[in-house]
Amino acid sequence: MAVPTTLRQTPLTCSGHTRPVVDLAFSGFTEKGYFLISACKDGKPMMRQGDTGDWLGTFEGHKGAVWGVALSQDASKAASGAADFIAKVWDAVTGEEIHSFQHQHIVKCVAFSPDGSLLATGSNEKLLRIYDLNNPTGDPFIISGHTSGLRHIAFLGNGEKIVSCADDRTVRFWERSTGKEIHRIDFTSIPNGMEVSNDDAILTVASGNTVSFWNTTNFEKIKEYQVPSQVHSASLHPSRSVFVCGGEDFKMYKIDYSNGQELESFKGHFGPVHCVRFSPDGELYASGSEDGTLRLWQTTVGKSYGLWKCSTETPTSSEILSPAKAETAA
Repeated sequence: MAVPTTLRQTPLTCSGHTRPVVDLAFSGFTEKGYFLISACKDGKPMMRQGDTGDWLGTFEGHKGAVWGVALSQDASKAASGAADFIAKVWDAVTGEEIHSFQHQHIVKCVAFSPDGSLLATGSNEKLLRIYDLNNPTGDPFIISGHTSGLRHIAFLGNGEKIVSCADDRTVRFWERSTGKEIHRIDFTSIPNGMEVSNDDAILTVASGNTVSFWNTTNFEKIKEYQVPSQVHSASLHPSRSVFVCGGEDFKMYKIDYSNGQELESFKGHFGPVHCVRFSPDGELYASGSEDGTLRLWQTTVGKSYGLWKCSTETPTSSEILSPAKAETAA
């Protein structure tokens, strides 16, 4: 039965952060569902249940704004990069710090390899570093080539390739084992956001007022669409039916991937949207904003999922509160 289009999107608001939320990441599926981690300028990354937004814990230890976060696929480890020039790896179950890696400048992005054995970081030093978590005291493998600070980084395939974007207005593909640059894509504006699809086939890039999609094998542009606002982040649905994006005008846009038609736009945030990601099952998407909140949005409005119950009801709770004093991740 078709869901009436008159139903109103009711996002779940995840509070708890005290400064702008600048990055977020989902884990893969686990026995306990999937999880969500958020990076915030308050210096305290938060872990949540992915489908409900329920707060699970806060990773405490950074002495500066946290710019980038990542979860391993199995949600056993978390990583964060911060303005204190440090990247940290955490036990995502206990909240304990496992490793701390010193850098020479602000760490803007972090990423785990698919098997969780490697951690890649990107910093304002214009360098990519790759740490072997099975040999954490060893020197990292360093990849250079970008001419400005990095913004985002991700592994491709089995981890043999890495893709990164930076303030030098480029996206670059690298061979991980040698550090050789395989391919470079130049943009007219800084690529603010970058995402690799679950199957590694498509790279989504948010730049200026456009969202573009690239083949990660032959590096050819697949599609490019204009967005009504300067866009900071975009995410492609696992089915490749739609993509969502957000940016300077506070709105969340849902757009048809096949033809670029705007399907929905919602103004739920009270500040620019810095990051957006679909959940691994595509049932919801999460957004983080300058307003200090995370919001969870239904992909199909009116469908029963998580805290959204029945096709005619609003969520059981539209405000998910975090404890006033965050405790160590449980």
